[in-house]
Amino acid sequence: MAIERATAFAPGSVGNVGVGFDILGFAFGAVGDRVTVTRRPTPGVNIRAISGVPDALPQDAEQNTAGGALLAMQEALRLPFGFDVEIEKGIPLSSGLGGSAASAVAAVVAANALLDVPRPMAQLLTYALQGEAIASGSKHADNVAPCLYGGLVLAIGAEPPRIASIPAPAGVRAIVVHPHLQIATKAARAVLRPDVPMPSFIEQTANLAGFITGCFAGDLDLIAASLRDVVIEPQRAHLIPRFEAARDAALSAGALGCSISGAGPSVFAFAREECAEAVLAALLTVFASRSIASDGWVVDLNSRGAHVLPT
Repeated sequence: MAIERATAFAPGSVGNVGVGFDILGFAFGAVGDRVTVTRRPTPGVNIRAISGVPDALPQDAEQNTAGGALLAMQEALRLPFGFDVEIEKGIPLSSGLGGSAASAVAAVVAANALLDVPRPMAQLLTYALQGEAIASGSKHADNVAPCLYGGLVLAIGAEPPRIASIPAPAGVRAIVVHPHLQIATKAARAVLRPDVPMPSFIEQTANLAGFITGCFAGDLDLIAASLRDVVIEPQRAHLIPRFEAARDAALSAGALGCSISGAGPSVFAFAREECAEAVLAALLTVFASRSIASDGWVVDLNSRGAHVLPT
């Protein structure tokens, strides 16, 4: 008999990683969501409580990312029982740090511990993607996949995507900064043009290939040359006050690259370990110059994915 109650932690994540729109992301455990799921005898999903955020989130399961993911699991597996859910948000809303993905992932990981026969990660990914789509409007895995699997990952294809782990280059840290602003994912997607000029497509494709090759080869010069988003970043930069100045300050402080985390307003950078704190300070200083309070972290690119917490 499976256990009746479990709590899972799902880390924050950086989506896109500049050059990999909707397909590349990495997890970081400095922030995250906790979801407690209790098995109940009757089918259905009941969200009993949501804490940790100042704004109300929907408690209707069909409109909530955690609830939607659990409903997808329940329907796919034809479960004869249901779930009561408590969500503790540790990721700020509309921050570009994968908060909607984290709630969905934590919910299915906790629920999986309650099943008589736990399901493999690939299936959990499918359920979490259906929950994430409630918030973002589409099933993109660049936050869900790293949140679930951990580390730096590439999502290949769709329905369901294949997940490939990308090795973190030795001696490189990620810097993540969250200005205290909000940008809704759907709004950030709405500013994007429906087509991409061929020269930009070619350059972006080369940059993605160069970045991944650099990670596998441990070639930091190639990573620095490739970690440049020429398609999405230029269209979204105006949504984040002082973004260009922040990016330039990070590069001047020694960053290998710097871009927008997911839909923003958070930003990220990669840097050699010895430069990481200077890059963090440079980013925080730029936002402070506009009286924008920010949180920032230097993080490991091998952060653990979602997991059930000990009772």
